[in-house]
Amino acid sequence: MSSIGPEIERLIQLLAKLPGLGPRSARRAVLELLKKREALMEPLALALQDAAAAIKTCAICGNLDTVSPCALCCDSRRDPHILCVVEDVADLWALERANVFRGRYHVLGGALSALDGITPERLNVATLLSRVKDGVEEVILAMNATVEGQTTAHYLLDALAASHVKITRLAHGVPVGGELDYLDEGTLSAAFKARRSL
Repeated sequence: MSSIGPEIERLIQLLAKLPGLGPRSARRAVLELLKKREALMEPLALALQDAAAAIKTCAICGNLDTVSPCALCCDSRRDPHILCVVEDVADLWALERANVFRGRYHVLGGALSALDGITPERLNVATLLSRVKDGVEEVILAMNATVEGQTTAHYLLDALAASHVKITRLAHGVPVGGELDYLDEGTLSAAFKARRSL
C-alpha cells in the first residue's frame, strides 16, 4: 500500500514524464510544490492552465506563441530572404537566446528517424518547400549534430536542390551528438558565423 495519496502519486508520475526529471526528482519537485502551495503550486497551476488555453503553433514557421503568425514572423526588422531551418522549437529558442540570427525560422517538428517511424511526410517539409519559393535567397540548415539531424540535413539538401536557393549549414563547432538546446551562446554564435555552403 502506498504511503502517499493517489493525487500526489499522479502528480509525481506526470512530472516524471518531463525531460530531465526522473521519479526521484519529480518527488522532490512535488514535495516543494506542496510545501509552497500558495506561493508556488497555485500560481503554477493557473499559469499552466492559461498557457494551455493561449499557446498556439505558428501557421507559418511552427514556433509557439499566443498569436499566429508568431511575433518572429510578424517582425518587419527580420530579413525575410534568409530562412533558418531547425528541428524543434527548443532549437529556435536556443538560437534566439544566442541572438545570432535576424532572419526567419522554419520548425520541422523533428528529425528523420527510421527506428522511430519519422518519415518526411511526418515533418513540416512541404511547407518549407513552399516558403522557399516566396523570395527566399538562403536556407540555413541548423540541424542537430546527431545521426538523425545529419540524415535530415541530407534529405533537405536533396529536396531543395531544384529551388536553386543558396544552402548553408552550421559549422562543425557544434559537437557531434550535441543538441542546439544544450549549447552555450558562445558555441552557437561561433558555429553560426562559420556556416558554409553545401
